[in-house]
Amino acid sequence: MTAAMATDSWALAVDEQEASKSIGKFRLMEAGDAPKSRFNGGPKRSDDCDKSDEEEKEDKAVQSLLNKLIRSNLVNNTNQVEVLQRDPNSPLYSVKTFEELRLKPQLLKGVYEIGFNRPSKIQENALPMMLAEPPQNLIAQSQSGTGKTAAFVLAMLSQVDSAFKWVQCLCIAPTYELALQTGKVIEQMGKFYSDVKLAYAVRGHRMDRSCKIKEQIVIGTPGTVLDWCTKLKLIDPKKIKVFVLDEADVMIATQGHQDQSIRIQRMLSKGCQMLLFSATFEDSVWNFAKRVIPDPNIIKLRREEETLDNIKQYYVLCKSEEDKFDSLCNVYGAITIAQAMIFCRTRKTANWLAGQMSEEGHQVGLLSGELTVEQRAAVIQRFKVGKEKVLITTNVCARGIDVEQVSVVINFDPPVDKDGYPDNETYLHRIGRTGRFGKRGLAINMVDGQKSMEILRKIEKHFNKKILRLDTDDLDEIEKIAS
Repeated sequence: MTAAMATDSWALAVDEQEASKSIGKFRLMEAGDAPKSRFNGGPKRSDDCDKSDEEEKEDKAVQSLLNKLIRSNLVNNTNQVEVLQRDPNSPLYSVKTFEELRLKPQLLKGVYEIGFNRPSKIQENALPMMLAEPPQNLIAQSQSGTGKTAAFVLAMLSQVDSAFKWVQCLCIAPTYELALQTGKVIEQMGKFYSDVKLAYAVRGHRMDRSCKIKEQIVIGTPGTVLDWCTKLKLIDPKKIKVFVLDEADVMIATQGHQDQSIRIQRMLSKGCQMLLFSATFEDSVWNFAKRVIPDPNIIKLRREEETLDNIKQYYVLCKSEEDKFDSLCNVYGAITIAQAMIFCRTRKTANWLAGQMSEEGHQVGLLSGELTVEQRAAVIQRFKVGKEKVLITTNVCARGIDVEQVSVVINFDPPVDKDGYPDNETYLHRIGRTGRFGKRGLAINMVDGQKSMEILRKIEKHFNKKILRLDTDDLDEIEKIAS
């Protein structure tokens, strides 16, 4: 299967699962029962920089799903893993092969079927803890694409006793769409474990008290799972062996999810294994994690050094958006650019710029919040395979994209937070799209006034890296920066 075909199959996964009542042995809800989601249309906001807390939460959830859709294989994570054991005197185990884990044969076959030849970095350290006897609790930092979903799915499938027809493993995810993606991994990895069944506890999957859930694994969103445990009594929390809380950073950004998750956790038995995963670990995530996971082992990613040494940084003084565009055209006319990413502050600017560049004959891809998540994944894939040479986007749509051919990043607008202050982290993330894989990169910032200049100077001071002025009317000077 080619990379494009693999990504297309991921992009179609949600539609395929929503359109089918059952896939193989796993049970799903009717497509008509699914709630309308703003991921697939719905109300639109007019400007990317004026976001409510609800929209910020949606951004995180959309980005998490987008990362799952565009990745057909694991990312090569360069972060070092730091392991903090609950018992520091206990030997620290890691594995280099799945055979070392002594998995059930049907699970090992499923692991290879899903495409894993050897454990990823997070799996090397997490799986021995999750599969230990007695099972151990875990808080783990793991970004999308590192194999963490497969790790906790393997832990759940390993603990299931298929002879018992009641819920033994419970996984909660922050959104319906993310729950479906995890369900896909369970389906693939459990392909040869035919007696194990999966049910979805999501809004729209209507159940009543007369029903009995015979599936051993339930994945769902916090509110519906809580209803199944309390109001409908469909799940006996005391019989749960493994409890997984996935995407914790997205979870706590959603109103009500944090309290619902804590209520679910408090109903579980003391012997239940509890696992929490999050891509980021801000203080709010840590505080939440420590409330719901008692006596945990902890796996953290050591933060990579903020290095901009291999990226040349410049700024261009402009008078207006039209002047910015003229400067951009001068850059394109003077140097050879393999692929470029251009970041804009608002959708309106991004749409205007995409139209202007298309009229100039450039092959342009546009990432906009107006697109569905599947459409965004398709745009990114076209860019990754080189069908478009320019990708124009706002902040929210572009996190996590690694394209080796990106040689130039252009900040059409400087990155600011919702209060208008310099957003250093976003700046680092933006220009970090170039200079990857050991290559030299080029970042150009368009400055159209005193406020923009002040923002850029503060960013320059933060990173202690000089950002030089570039005169785009001087073709000789432009040519020099590419040498």
